[in-house]
Amino acid sequence: MIETNSGIPVEALYDRVPEGLSEKLGKPGEYPFTRGVQPDMYRGRLWTMRQYAGFGSARESNERYKYLLANGQTGLSVAFDLPTQLGLDPDNKRSLGEVGKVGVSIASVEDMRVLFDGIQLEKVSTSMTINATAGILLALYVAVAKEQGAKLTELAGTVQNDLLKEFGARGNYIYPPKASLKLTTDVIEYCARELPKWNPISISGYHIREAGSTATQEVAFTLANGLCYVETALKRGLDIDEFAPRLSFFWNVHNEFLEEVAKFRAARRIWARYLKERFGAKKSASMRLRFHAQTAGSTLTAQQPENNIVRVAYQAMAAVLGGCQSLHTNGYDEALALPTERSARIALRTQQIAAFETGVTKTVDPLAGSYYVESLTDEIEKQVMEYIAQVERRGGVVACIENGYIQSEISGSAYAQQRAVESGKFVVVGVNKFTESAQEKTQLLRVSEALGKARAAEVVALRARRDGVAACKVLGELEKIAREDRNSMPGILAAVESGCTLGEISDTFRRVFGTQVEWTGV
Repeated sequence: MIETNSGIPVEALYDRVPEGLSEKLGKPGEYPFTRGVQPDMYRGRLWTMRQYAGFGSARESNERYKYLLANGQTGLSVAFDLPTQLGLDPDNKRSLGEVGKVGVSIASVEDMRVLFDGIQLEKVSTSMTINATAGILLALYVAVAKEQGAKLTELAGTVQNDLLKEFGARGNYIYPPKASLKLTTDVIEYCARELPKWNPISISGYHIREAGSTATQEVAFTLANGLCYVETALKRGLDIDEFAPRLSFFWNVHNEFLEEVAKFRAARRIWARYLKERFGAKKSASMRLRFHAQTAGSTLTAQQPENNIVRVAYQAMAAVLGGCQSLHTNGYDEALALPTERSARIALRTQQIAAFETGVTKTVDPLAGSYYVESLTDEIEKQVMEYIAQVERRGGVVACIENGYIQSEISGSAYAQQRAVESGKFVVVGVNKFTESAQEKTQLLRVSEALGKARAAEVVALRARRDGVAACKVLGELEKIAREDRNSMPGILAAVESGCTLGEISDTFRRVFGTQVEWTGV
């Protein structure tokens, strides 16, 4: 039996329209948004071309951002190093060997100031892939924007801020699930009232898929997380139409081209129905599933890395035909190291060729009505709904994280996929078929080992020259706010503006909330 990569059976020929198709489709820009969230889609405006970038110091990353903007990138996307993601300053012993390696090192408002030097934040959309320390990085961004004289009501961008998927798939969490959910909701509430053009969360399936899930599991667990965030915000006292229009999503784009297109269409339809029927949303904007997509890092191969250019191009086209609002295309060398300027430029040019040369932007949802695509969309929807029902029967997302159900489902799929590659059942060109004994050397980007010591010294110097009494005072107030279960964002903003570091603010929350022990499956 022939199946998709996610195990959906594929018939030899599709020659019939699925039942009730017209009601499921609707019109583009209208409920249930199967055909896209805008009536004219790319005829009116192209997706945002947002290359994920960041490495080394703030100065090095600033130079890369300016290079990408000069080459036609239309939005910024910031990658942070592991210490920044985990609330550790560069001089923390746990940061040793990791400073600046997988993203930029940011510890203070001084670093953020350098990162965006010469870039007017009021005029650019910025996405920040950050979760456990999302509130801190957003506060640093707001502080720099205020210094630039920007109107906060005009700031546009996204902070990922999705902790539930960290517990289920990625592992870059600090505090236990319930405390993390509280901090996530603090950002949602703050943005709803202070930053109306900012997306306070990017509910992420990307990392769930990278961890080995199927397409169906990616959509199901991501939407289940989204429902949990909505329910938590409603319990906080927010109105559904006050915050739902700014919720955004982040999807992976894998190799099975038409399954990926169908996945996006099914996700939009399911989300719209939940927001309308379960939560009573009235605004059309509240029901729209807007999403950023990124080509699949886990499909990139170290062997024959130039093949990755082709993989990325097909994946990018699937995202466009699936109706993305924003897209990142991976560099061909990312299975080996962070992308060089050359590979980042090729990745950006891939998007530009799709936009300006292929003609797929000339009409809305060009694959609609395809017997196969519509059948796949229906089957993915069916399987997703079954998974969500299973999560809810087991007590909801937090309970399923705490008892390991979600982690077990993802790891089981990952194991099955790896066995399929090793057996040759699943072909990976250049890895288990069409291999070559000799490998051409690829020029790689390297981050200096001296950076860690230099960054540690900078943080020590910052603490020495700031007003230490004022810093201690605001950290004490922040701890009080956290213990009293008030919104933490005003306290975080006061702390960063007083020169407090990311590590100090994170340690304040550690004292209040404790830290999460990793689920091992044992």
